[in-house]
Amino acid sequence: MRAAIFHEYGGPEVIRIEEVTTPEPGPGEVLVRVRAAAMNHLDLWVRRGIGIETTMPHIGGSDIAGVVETAGPNAQEVDAGTRVVVNPSLWCGRCAYCARGEHPLCDRYRILGEHTNGGFAEFVAVPAANVYPIPETISFEHAAALPISYQTAWRALITRAALQPGEDVLVIGASGGTAMAAVQIAKLAGARVFALTNGAENVARIRALGADVVYDRAEVDFAREVQRDTGKRGVDVVVENVGEPTWQSSLRALAKGGRLVTYGATAGHRGVTDLRVLFWKQFQIIGTTMATRAEFEAMLRVALRGELVPTIDILLPLDEACAAHERLEAGAQFGKIVLVP
Repeated sequence: MRAAIFHEYGGPEVIRIEEVTTPEPGPGEVLVRVRAAAMNHLDLWVRRGIGIETTMPHIGGSDIAGVVETAGPNAQEVDAGTRVVVNPSLWCGRCAYCARGEHPLCDRYRILGEHTNGGFAEFVAVPAANVYPIPETISFEHAAALPISYQTAWRALITRAALQPGEDVLVIGASGGTAMAAVQIAKLAGARVFALTNGAENVARIRALGADVVYDRAEVDFAREVQRDTGKRGVDVVVENVGEPTWQSSLRALAKGGRLVTYGATAGHRGVTDLRVLFWKQFQIIGTTMATRAEFEAMLRVALRGELVPTIDILLPLDEACAAHERLEAGAQFGKIVLVP
């Protein structure tokens, strides 16, 4: 089969299209013919080798949709020909965290395409328990754009921040894939949504996604604007993923007793926090990443009803995987970049 593969860490230029052996599904696995695989910033970090253990040579790609080709031993309940989306979360299923349903805390937690070979290829072998049927009404590219971004945003808002109807939410870096998902999920939960992005065009696009108030980071002090637009109260929840450049302003945008939930640090991981403000205003700083099986399934049920629709930036053939990495690294996308074998 053909795959986008790299043999060493580095820039987009290390990505090569090569013929490799088609994987055989092991016990409890199925072989999926990949019809679409969406990119995430995770793919850039894996390619660069930033604090990540992975296979080498490596095939990236965590967000996958396709058709079940064959089933391995003990996976016969999954029929060949079934259209599926893949949950990329892998866990042991035996530890205390897994027993409590807190799969992302499992000591053996892994992500398909990060710690294992992924879906930037014509075929991928995955656990049968991780594939979910999708109807004909959902395209492969839209299904592939869901898993990492939408499950992460779902857990961040619905579970970790415990978002309530009528609350105010500020989504930082709103033109990123997971932040765009957060805008949609927050609106679905009945919140008033404030969003921060860059550039007039992105402001208009984020407003079209449903955000009530959108700020251009290059034009305003967003923390000051939030305070003004909420009558000096601030927002109940800030969804953070940018990190260092926005951290202090994100805290300043919070109402007393507010919650800041963070799932990323794409522009720097050393956020400065004035602890006096933290305890005096009784803020909560909440870390999160990925989702439990139950959270993934809850998100997927809503998405398959058509209530969460990811934005596709561009569809590219697998042969242009290097260009896809370049586009994502340059921040030139709005929505998901999807590779199609």
